[in-house]
Order: sequence, then C-alpha cells, then structure tokens
Amino acid sequence: MRRGFRRSMAWLHAWAGLVVGWVLFAVFATGTASYYRAEISRWARPELPPARTFGPAELADAAGRGVAYLQERAGGARTWFITLPRPEMPVLELFWRTGPGHPPGHVLLDPDSGAPAAVRATRGGDFFYRFHFELSMAPLWGRWIVGFCAMVMLVALISGVVTHRRIFVDFFTFRRRADQRGWLDAHNLAGVLALPFHLMITYTGLVTLMLMYMPWGLNAAYRGDSQRYFAEGGQITAPRPPAGRPGTLAPVGPMVSQAATLIDRPLERLTVVNPRDAHATVVAVFGEPHGLSHEHPQVAFDGPSGAVLEVRAGGLEPAAKTFTTMVGLHEAHFAGPALRALFFLCGLAGSAMVATGLVLWTVARLPASGAAAPVGLRIVRVLNVATIAGLPGAGAAYLLANRLLPVALPERAEWEVRVFFAAWLAVLLVAILRPHRRAWVAALTAAAGLFAAVAVADAALSPAPPFLAVDGAMLALSALFTAAARRAPGHRGTVRRAAAPKAAVAG
Repeated sequence: MRRGFRRSMAWLHAWAGLVVGWVLFAVFATGTASYYRAEISRWARPELPPARTFGPAELADAAGRGVAYLQERAGGARTWFITLPRPEMPVLELFWRTGPGHPPGHVLLDPDSGAPAAVRATRGGDFFYRFHFELSMAPLWGRWIVGFCAMVMLVALISGVVTHRRIFVDFFTFRRRADQRGWLDAHNLAGVLALPFHLMITYTGLVTLMLMYMPWGLNAAYRGDSQRYFAEGGQITAPRPPAGRPGTLAPVGPMVSQAATLIDRPLERLTVVNPRDAHATVVAVFGEPHGLSHEHPQVAFDGPSGAVLEVRAGGLEPAAKTFTTMVGLHEAHFAGPALRALFFLCGLAGSAMVATGLVLWTVARLPASGAAAPVGLRIVRVLNVATIAGLPGAGAAYLLANRLLPVALPERAEWEVRVFFAAWLAVLLVAILRPHRRAWVAALTAAAGLFAAVAVADAALSPAPPFLAVDGAMLALSALFTAAARRAPGHRGTVRRAAAPKAAVAG
C-alpha cells in the first residue's frame, strides 16, 4: 500500500489473475459451452429418433416401463431417478443410486417398448457441464478448487475496476498490435464489454455452492440435514424416513396422470425414494415456471397407495427465493434463444478476458532483446499455450471422438473423455518441446483443424442428417482459431514491447 492504493490494486489484479487464470479459463470456456448442453448432448447421439411431442398418456406409459426396468435390475437401489422423454431427447433416461461406495447405474430406454435405446454411449454436453464446476475430479475436491478460484476471480474483477481510471474510454479503445499496448487494449475491451456479466456470473457461481463453502448455519440450525432445510424453504417436498418394513410400489402411471392435472407445467422426471419400503415416496418434478427463479414444482405421492402427500407449486420463503434466483441467473434456463446467445457471447468475452490477461502478464515481463527468459516466465508461457489453445482443441477432439470411435466400443463414453485429456496433454508437450512462437502457431492451428474436422466427420459419418447448428458453430470456431494462429504472439517476428501505463502492468 506504500506505493499508492491504485498501484497496490494493480499488483493484486495482476497476480490474482495469474495464480488462478488457467483454471478460470477452463471454467469459463466449459461453462460457456454448457449454455448449449442439451444441443450438444442431442448432437452426440445421432441415432436418436426425430423430435416428437409426448402426451400425458404416453408419459404415464413410459414411466411405467421405466419402473418395471428398475424393479427388475435395480431393486436394491435406495433412489431411482426417471427422466421422462421430451421433444429434444425422446428417450427414457434412468439413473439409480445403491449406496455410498457403489457406482451409480444409468441407462437409456425406448419410451415405446421399454427396451434399451440403440444409441451410442457418450457424456455429450454433460461432460462440459460437470467439468465447469468439478474439473473432472472427485466432486468435493473439484468444487472446492473452482470455488477458491471463483473467489479470487471476484477479487481480480473488483481490483481491475479500481485500477482502470479510463474504464469508459477502454470500452471504445482497441489497437490491433501484437505488443504490450495491443494486448492491454484487448484485455480491457474483453473485460469492460461484458463487465456486468462477469461480476454476475462469478458471484452467482459462488452462491450456487454456498452450503458447501459456508456450512456453519446449516450445521447449527439443521445439524447438517440439508434435505430438511430445502423442504422448509419450499424448494422440495419433505423427505420421509424409511419405515424399515417391505412395501409394494403402486403403479406409477396413475400418479403421473394425476400429477399432470394438479400442476400445469411439463412433467420432467420422477424420483422414487426407498422403492421397496413401506414408506416409499414417488415425487413428480415439473419444469421451471417462467421467470428467473430456478425452482421446480413438485407433487409427492405415497408409493404403496398412490395417495397425494404434498403439492409444492411456488410459495418459496424469501431466502430460498433469493437463492433460486441466483441459481437461475447463473444457469440461464429462463433465457430464450436470443438471450441465451447473448449469454454465450458474454461467456466467450470472459474466456477472452482471462486469456488476454494471461498473455499480457508474460508480454509485460519479456526480458530485453537477446536475454534469456527466467524459468518462471517460461513456465507461465508454456501453461498459457497449453490452456488457451490446448483446452479448446481438446474439446474439439472430444467431439471428434464421438464420431470416430466405434459405437460398440466398451467403455465408449470413458474413451471420449480419455481422448480429451490425451489431446490436452499433447498440446502441453508441444508447448514444452517447441519454441514458444512455434508452439502457439502449432497449437492454434491444430485446434482450428480439429474444429473443422468435427463438422466434416458429422457430415460424413452421422447416421442422421447433419446437425447444422452445431456444425456451423464448429466451422465458426475453426475460422476464429485460424485467425488467432495467424496473429499468434510472435507469428510475424519477435513480440514488441510498447509503453503502457505502469499501473496496468504492476507486479
């Protein structure tokens, strides 16, 4: 602070952004892709039948077929989750949990016959969605790391606002130069262009997992019983403890039909808790009502008798309403096509803000001409190439694997993920083994080629008509990375350093 408040904030901004910048880029990039999670999942399963609308009777029959399958193959599970068919995903999706330490079960069924659906095994868009907040790690570890980085991101955003005296002017200033001033302009423009979005998405992302990061109130008031907390807030139906006596589940078809008459919303899924217990509970979960709040109306039934136990159709407590609104803002389920596209573009701006900040950190510290770069700077430059060019290229390799891997390959979904990490590791090795300038060009060119290959493979190998929206996005990304490769740091020679405000590069 002896250097002055603004210069201290500039130092904090520079170092806070560097320490977590690589994780933040991964979080921003995969989170941006997750806005089209459903479309990516649909594209990843080209064998799915065309979109169709399911009436109440068809949903009731499909739910009955799902329960029959689970009773035969997952009778010992404690909870069944039955996602009913919907226009964009016309299959019955079953998921069940047996207990701690046991892997969950998952299967897709034909809603008309109840037989396993003839579709390829894949994680589709769910991989990007879960990577966004778990980094493909053990859930608690991944969420803690992402939460820590998001908190530092909030600090970096606020300190960045304090640092910039000319924040309004920065909105209109961009000099297309491959030197320190050009990268500073690019970083400022990407940050200022969608600053409200960056602040909102970072803060609401922390709020979505606040009970894990700040569990003290839950532990004090509810002794860690999160289900009772959510029930009292109005978000879920009150859970029932098992009776400890065997029971027989009544047909769920009539429950589905009755639930549809109680709440005028599309029925999304059923949750069956303790299915073979005398206190079995069937919960019908409906789609979100119009608005920002991320809430799902619910109807709970007594499993053995089929009697209605509880109807939850709004009326959240104020604190719960605030929380669900924060979650709704973060996930943007309320957004129509135009607004969702705007969120996507803002997410791209966030990714560009982090990427240009990382590059600016290295450009601002380049040694004098002819001098060797310090070891720390070389490490940062390697990680920049591996992250900024490697992660998108790995995402393209993941999608390409969806079309190239044999449909009958055992553990096929896991192999798609392995291809993702193998491609990412390959870019890291290129960044380590090749000169910095050539590594940037090679990695960005490879990413451009992979995105183009996804569109070509879809047109050539898909058993269904090409998904033009996804293929068009792949070609657009290919063009973007091709342009980036042509303007990569040092592509036309050694990166030049130009004078820049000291406060902007302090540290």
